[in-house]
Amino acid sequence: MRKKTVRRAEPDTNSTRELQPWAGEFAQDLPDVPVLPETLLRVDLEVQEPCVDLREMSEVVLSDLGATVQILRLAGLELSDAETRPARIEDCICDLGLSACLEALWAGTIANDYRYEGVVETWAHSREIAHYSKLVAEDMPDVNPDEAYMVGLLHTIGLLPQALGWYGSQSRPVDAALAGLQMARQWALPQVAVEYFRELNLEHCTSPWPEIVHRAHRFASRSSILCPMERGVRPLLYRAV
Repeated sequence: MRKKTVRRAEPDTNSTRELQPWAGEFAQDLPDVPVLPETLLRVDLEVQEPCVDLREMSEVVLSDLGATVQILRLAGLELSDAETRPARIEDCICDLGLSACLEALWAGTIANDYRYEGVVETWAHSREIAHYSKLVAEDMPDVNPDEAYMVGLLHTIGLLPQALGWYGSQSRPVDAALAGLQMARQWALPQVAVEYFRELNLEHCTSPWPEIVHRAHRFASRSSILCPMERGVRPLLYRAV
């Protein structure tokens, strides 16, 4: 079983809002994020090959929000040096080892689970926004398209409490931007993800990530979930929210 380490987020002196009262306790020991069954099947097929193709394995992981979070989260736990900790999935797998990564991917399950439908919709939305974020970034000479893909994929982690039933006894909604910032820090996710969520809580932006994700939502065809980051693009979806 993967060991869990308590990490405390450092205060964000630039944030215009305080973290919600639940956030400190909630982020201490978050559950594993599940990986879709079809992703686990693809991973299993990859590892049965005589020689594992690292690029293919990385593409499988990056097609699944849960798989990506689990690998990055494991890297945050095991690779404590922030300056040398890899941000790319390929490098994470190399540094952590295939066996440890496989254990992290199988840590959670949603097969035949009441959460399955909501998870599938959230994961599909994340993947689509990641795809369009990368396309948008390819037309921006100073932006790394792979980093844009990562930001687009992770932009929904603030919705995980709702999608995975992490509310517990709380009835009030969770601020997705603040929850995303807290989790990005606690899990030591790539700095581009931390920047994205931090700037969602500011009145001005100094990085291109919020605008890229916003533009990606304009290109996206699916509206299967009420993504808070989509409010400015499709406001009619949120009249009752």
